[in-house]
Amino acid sequence: MKAKANDELVFLPLGGSGEIGMNLNAYGYGPPEERQWIIVDIGVTFGREDSTLGVDLILPDPTYLEGETILGIVLTHAHEDHIGALAWLWPRLKAPVFATPFTAILVREKLRERGLLDKVKLTEIPLKGGLTLGPFDIEYITLTHSIPEPNGLAIRTPLGLVYHTGDWKIDPDPLIGELTDDAKLRAMAEEGVLAMVCDSTNVFVEGTSGSEADVREKLTQVVGKCAGRVAVTAFASNVARVESALFAARASGRTPCLVGRSMHRIYGAAQAVGLLQDTPRVINEEEAAGLDPAKVLYLCTGSQGEPRAALTRIARGDFRNVSLKQGDTVIFSSRVIPGNEMAIHALYNAFLERGVELITADDQPVHVSGHPARDELRQMYAWARPRIAIPVHGERRHILEHVKLARELQVPEALAPNNGDLIRLAPGPAAVVDEVPSGRLYVDGGVLIEAEDDALKDRKRLAAEGAVNVSLAVSAKNAILAGPNVTVRGLSMSDDEEFELAVEDLERTAEAAWAKLSHAERGEDETVEATLVRAVRKAADRLWKKKPLVDVSVLRL
Repeated sequence: MKAKANDELVFLPLGGSGEIGMNLNAYGYGPPEERQWIIVDIGVTFGREDSTLGVDLILPDPTYLEGETILGIVLTHAHEDHIGALAWLWPRLKAPVFATPFTAILVREKLRERGLLDKVKLTEIPLKGGLTLGPFDIEYITLTHSIPEPNGLAIRTPLGLVYHTGDWKIDPDPLIGELTDDAKLRAMAEEGVLAMVCDSTNVFVEGTSGSEADVREKLTQVVGKCAGRVAVTAFASNVARVESALFAARASGRTPCLVGRSMHRIYGAAQAVGLLQDTPRVINEEEAAGLDPAKVLYLCTGSQGEPRAALTRIARGDFRNVSLKQGDTVIFSSRVIPGNEMAIHALYNAFLERGVELITADDQPVHVSGHPARDELRQMYAWARPRIAIPVHGERRHILEHVKLARELQVPEALAPNNGDLIRLAPGPAAVVDEVPSGRLYVDGGVLIEAEDDALKDRKRLAAEGAVNVSLAVSAKNAILAGPNVTVRGLSMSDDEEFELAVEDLERTAEAAWAKLSHAERGEDETVEATLVRAVRKAADRLWKKKPLVDVSVLRL
């Protein structure tokens, strides 16, 4: 296929450029009015209790791509920040999905949960395989990372070859999976790499990220020195780390027990593709509770202090059949994800209060990152030799530092994208040619809503300012039959008597505001509500120095 006169190759990040997580990247080819697209990854980030109250998942907004010609959604690997939004957003995009076997197993489970399994065309691509979607010829490139089957993508088009790295590192001994296919990367360089779209997570970290093999050796040593019960917490998706914990259990004469839904889910998916075959038998929590404490190893989810995860519940003492106390040890074989510090430190303190010993990556080398440090980035640029560097998968500071590094490495062109930047890669010099709508969607319970939804604004206000409800019953002749009655939530006084006086003050204020209304105005619910809201909110500000959410309920009899 040859390029036509008006053809363009463009890159569009809608998530993951400006934050770590929530990755959604798209490539478009053809004249602007006839572009065909592929989407690479479609992930989530996670809500925080202090800023997105009640919201568990945050998704990239794909509105710009809705109605466009989307040839396929190609997944590089199975981390949540790369696949977690698929089942939520697929009804808006309705494109076929492509994934390698391990990723496909986890994707099917997500589609089944949303009732989409029979609607989505999901094609398994073998490792080192490929596919062709219109003008895009896509080849999977074997990499190493902290999950099985991590892939880069060589995306060939009539206007050039783009290398999309996905998440990666260079691990000389990854334990599970093959080594980085550097021969393929060097061959791509000889072919000519137009652009490399590359992971920026650890661009500030000097040296290399370290090997899973080293973690296995150290974890085995650390577990072997522990007395009492041992709990190891790690990211469940890091199957090599899970295997290391299982081997450490066997080496120390302990029986492993998996704790947490995602740990069981990943364990099952790994076994389904032939991994974790030579590991000790795992037992359930009831069996583990009956063992000598020195003979059990719990492998738990919840390393980030997630409030509903297994480890947090164990720390609170409300996890059925699993308890840790004086003489037991928790090993955090994980890193602290930025933003989770408070939750993790609260988890540490809860265990320390129980007399449980903690071992973290600050104490012993029981964790390595799955993302490339600076020496690994230098090596990747040396292998691929791209003409254009496009850093993604990072906060703004990561992306700008990555651009600086690429220029130091003599990459001819380097751009620092923001979500929504439409970047023309070819023909001509790389440039941002447009800015398209981008943003976030929230999963609120089981509902997908806009980030600016009024419900979320109200929830934040309730948390910060409290709430006041005013209710009154009104006759057909617009006379008050009962009330106004005031209920206050989220506001307090120094003692009960003072609080009751404040509530009475609000009730008098509401009654006085009603009295000022004309007979006709008292018959208009909107006028009554607006008038009473203004008066009561002003009184609340006087009493509490707060501006609570005020609701007025008028019952007409």
